[in-house]
Amino acid sequence: MNQQLDASRPMNWTIRKLCAAAFLPSVRLLKAQKSWIERAFNKRECVHIIVSTKDPHRCCCGRLIGQHVGLPPLSPTDAFGTIEFQGGGHSNKAMYVRVSYDTKPDLLLHLMTKEWQLDLPKLLISVHGGLQNFELQPKLKQVFGKGLIKAAMTTGAWIFTGGVNTGVIRHVGDALKDHASKSRGKICTIGIAPWGIVENQEDLVGKDVVRPYQTMSNPLSKLTVLNSLHSHFILADNGTTGKYGAEVKLRRQLEKHISLQKINTREWSPPLSITPKANDSL
Repeated sequence: MNQQLDASRPMNWTIRKLCAAAFLPSVRLLKAQKSWIERAFNKRECVHIIVSTKDPHRCCCGRLIGQHVGLPPLSPTDAFGTIEFQGGGHSNKAMYVRVSYDTKPDLLLHLMTKEWQLDLPKLLISVHGGLQNFELQPKLKQVFGKGLIKAAMTTGAWIFTGGVNTGVIRHVGDALKDHASKSRGKICTIGIAPWGIVENQEDLVGKDVVRPYQTMSNPLSKLTVLNSLHSHFILADNGTTGKYGAEVKLRRQLEKHISLQKINTREWSPPLSITPKANDSL
């Protein structure tokens, strides 16, 4: 009996090895597919301490001195996946990724069209404006919202904004909320914001994850929450905390790169820039 068991072991062992060998390529392929974002995009950390003149315990980047110990300046991104916005009386999901501020625009466009599976737009609407909160006259707010939504819906446009829930971006969000309440098609609205100013950014750390995200802002914080009516977020990281600016060059280069793409053999039109102001009147 023991001899029979011993004789069967080499056969069983061989079968297990063959099965494992057949399974390994599939595992490698799956890992390769999942790690494209990690291979393509990086995050930034400040490693050169310059003591702030306002706070001797902080670096000029905004972080505490002790937070710099042992951090590499550049490493694969550790934050991408899906945000599930909490609160605000509605539920919404958005894709997001943390990237270095100097990421090449062709990689970002590949992310949007291949990984996020967005169709290239026939029009890019780039909304700019101050970060300070302001009120628009009701009539102007209505005209702005309807015009923005109509332009996006009739052309299949992408809307680019600063992504955070302040200033003009709040008015864009209000227009999108009104549109969503009427059960119409979803509009591709991409927020490009600095990673370092995002409130509750620690909740977004994780690879290919689904993360709940609170939209309640802290009035005492220098950080700000993301606007929950967006469909996608690109979070530009230059290693600073509580500072704007990381997103400016990245957004400008991405808009230019998109404007050079061809759709159906026709040259694509330049981005349409919109900049509402607090004192605008009809």
